[in-house]
Amino acid sequence: MNALTRRPLLIVLLVLLAVAGVRALTGEALTDSGMVGAALRLAVPIGLAALSGLWSERAGVANLGIEGMMIIGTVCGAWAGHFHGVWAGVVAGMLGGAAAGLLHAVVTVTFGVDQVVCGIAVNILAAGVARFLCVVVFAGLPGAGATQSPPVTGEVGTVSVPLLAGGAGGDLLGDLERGGVFLLADAAGLLRGLLHEVSWLTVAAVVLVPVSVVLLWHTAFGLRLRSAGEHPAAADSLGVPVQRMRYCGVLVSGALAGLAGAYLVTVSSGLYQEGQTGGRGFIGLAAMIFGNWRPVGTAGGALLFGYADAVQLRQASAVHTLLLLGAMLAWAAAIVVARRRPRLAAGAALLGAAAFALFQNTGSVPTQLIYVTPYLTTLLVLATVAQRLRMPAYVGLPYRRGGG
Repeated sequence: MNALTRRPLLIVLLVLLAVAGVRALTGEALTDSGMVGAALRLAVPIGLAALSGLWSERAGVANLGIEGMMIIGTVCGAWAGHFHGVWAGVVAGMLGGAAAGLLHAVVTVTFGVDQVVCGIAVNILAAGVARFLCVVVFAGLPGAGATQSPPVTGEVGTVSVPLLAGGAGGDLLGDLERGGVFLLADAAGLLRGLLHEVSWLTVAAVVLVPVSVVLLWHTAFGLRLRSAGEHPAAADSLGVPVQRMRYCGVLVSGALAGLAGAYLVTVSSGLYQEGQTGGRGFIGLAAMIFGNWRPVGTAGGALLFGYADAVQLRQASAVHTLLLLGAMLAWAAAIVVARRRPRLAAGAALLGAAAFALFQNTGSVPTQLIYVTPYLTTLLVLATVAQRLRMPAYVGLPYRRGGG
């Protein structure tokens, strides 16, 4: 086992030990299958938004319009999903997001407009277009209005792994989780939440992570696309069609953002509601940065933010228990890095002590803190990983052939 594999496994083991210790001390199961399943469902639109940003920025185009592309995906998905079925809604959501991505590409790649300004404009425009389409398309339909669509027709469906998670033949992980054995029950709950009654659209979203790895890092197309974001002038001199590669990146980005919006209306809620994206496009950008512009790390960031969202939706006691978990993880990190980075270890130990003191001296956390848990997690993660980031060199910079 090499170092690249050993380190993530060690981190997972330490986290599971800490979670098991928290359950033994407080009785609060932070990895029960219900919470993990909710975290996975909440992480999918964030993860798709993060992959959307990754494809665009790897091609050299900053995409701050992901939120707007998701909005277009929701309303297009709701329209097609109501009149033509749920899978038509998924396809329509992707096409709507791709259309918004095409608009972003034309303005930024062809005309060289500032990419940040264009992204913000896409978000503003999308909100207005969604309201207009609701009024025009859904007028007079039962249960619909200017801010809501009628329900989507049909369901995406779910799948459970046989023998392990409630599929045909038994529920081994469920039995282990209910057994309550230290560490074993926590690991079983975690795995069961990832394998029990998972929607087919979630499966597709998970598959898109390794597909993105293969396409971007193991094909000639991916090398050309990434070169357009790293050094477009050098790529152009070698015959790479930089403008075309940037168009491809932004179009894929728009389609993924539209798929995230379609997920919200076909799996999460079953209909379109104004404001249902809830800033997930921006949280997706944070997950992309957390993953250092790489698909696997990006997926990990999305799961982290999805878990934070699931915790705050569950109950206040779970958020309060996170203080104890944070203290234990901080102390574990201090022990691991004590020899190589003593100052960092001291800071982690002090942070753990502060979290433990807060846990011991409070019986609950304020309601306001519960609601901001996902966003507070976003800020903490970005502050933590800021020192190790390496974004594509030419993100946000327009390119003109012959002009650099």
